[in-house]
Amino acid sequence: MAKIKIENVVASTSLGEELDLQSIALALEGAEYEPEQFPGLIYRLKEPKTATLLFRSGKVVCTGAKSLEHVKVAINKVANQLEKAGVVIKTEPKVDVQNIVASSDLGQEINLNAIAISLGLERVEYEPEQFPGLVYRLDSPKVVVLLFGSGKLVCTGAKKPQDVEAAVSKITEELKAAGLLR
Repeated sequence: MAKIKIENVVASTSLGEELDLQSIALALEGAEYEPEQFPGLIYRLKEPKTATLLFRSGKVVCTGAKSLEHVKVAINKVANQLEKAGVVIKTEPKVDVQNIVASSDLGQEINLNAIAISLGLERVEYEPEQFPGLVYRLDSPKVVVLLFGSGKLVCTGAKKPQDVEAAVSKITEELKAAGLLR
């Protein structure tokens, strides 16, 4: 099977408390908080390389992680930094994956016109004048795959890495069955 690389995991959690973003911005070195630009506080970590968005409601969104493990490490690091800054966190942050974006390569160039016809118009969008990729919506797993003529693909909308693997496997099988992939 084609090698899959997770590019970004977006996950959310809640700290169970309202947050005073102004005081957190002063306490956390490097925190960015400009409420007239964006309602959340942005806190970037170098390791794992992520951006964490903190909102007044206590909701937290972590983005930029390359794995679910990195999301958990990042959220725990941020929670620890907040506690050191005097923020009381009453609940153990439960991580909820919102989206996984991954890339892969089918290992050969593909004919997107032939694929658009073969895969059926009800699940495919292909307008090369608008966008160079073919958009393929799968029902199971419920993800969207962008296929490019180079054979590269991007999968988005997955909730777990297995969804990406299943989608790449399914597309590979469908294209082989249609004689569009060696």
